Formats: sequence, structure tokens, C-alpha cells
Amino acid sequence: MSDTMQSLDQLAALKTAAPQAPKYTKKVDKQGRAYATGKRKDAVARVWVKPGSGKIVVNTREVEIYFARPVLRMLIQQPLVAAARQGQYDVTCTVTGGGLSGQAGAVRHGLSKALTNFEPELRGVLKKGGFLTRDSRVVERKKYGKAKARRSFQFSKR
Repeated sequence: MSDTMQSLDQLAALKTAAPQAPKYTKKVDKQGRAYATGKRKDAVARVWVKPGSGKIVVNTREVEIYFARPVLRMLIQQPLVAAARQGQYDVTCTVTGGGLSGQAGAVRHGLSKALTNFEPELRGVLKKGGFLTRDSRVVERKKYGKAKARRSFQFSKR
């Protein structure tokens, strides 16, 4: 406490360096694929991404066959469209649990994470689009004494 600052230069020299933003590196396996896990509701998707012609395979089936509804296919394509990488990567994924909507959301989440593992510079674009955030909403459990999670049984006076 006996040391007193005589000038602002001495104060600037005392200041420590600001912590640097974390540097993200490319994470690729021996086959040149990036891997990530995506989750949504009860669905879990394991996603592998590698450079290719834009083919998407879900549970050994084409995406058009597995996700018949156009809305679900559009949902899966969103990270590739946002990153302007349509037709540049082959995507292979296995999905379990939940329904089709949750599975499509899980594939989208996993695809976004796998793209950031393959190309770390895409992280800003995907983060801004909200594709890297895990949607934590899940079904509330049923309670005893209730018909569902919150709904009571029908009231009867007699």
C-alpha cells in the first residue's frame, strides 16, 4: 500500500492483459469426418459431416424418405443455408427417441455442432441464427392425483 501511482502510465503498466476469446480448432477423425451429438425433446441424433455432394442420410435412409414432410426437411437444411454450404457436405446421422419433429430438431442441432467442429469460423453465423443452442423444453412428467401433468380429473358434484 506504500506504493502510490505518480502517473497514468504506471497504472497502465500495472494492468494485466485481458483474457483472450477461446480459439476453436478443427476436430476431425481419421476418415476426415466431424462428429457431434444433437438433442431435442426426447430425441438424440449422432451426426457425422464430411465434404461431399450434399447427400443427407438418416438411419441408412435418404432424408426425403425418412422425413416425408417438407417442413422437417427444411428444418434440417437451415444450418447449411445459413452458413451458405448447401451441397458441399455429406451428412450421415442416426436418430433415436422422440417423434419426427423432435428428431428433425435433434438432427439440426447436431448438424450445426458438427459444422462448427469442421469449420470453426462458421460458429458466429450459426450462433447468431440460434442453431447451436439446445432447446431445453421437454415434456413435464405426470403427477399422481392428476389426469396429466397439470390437468385435473373431471369434477362431478354427485
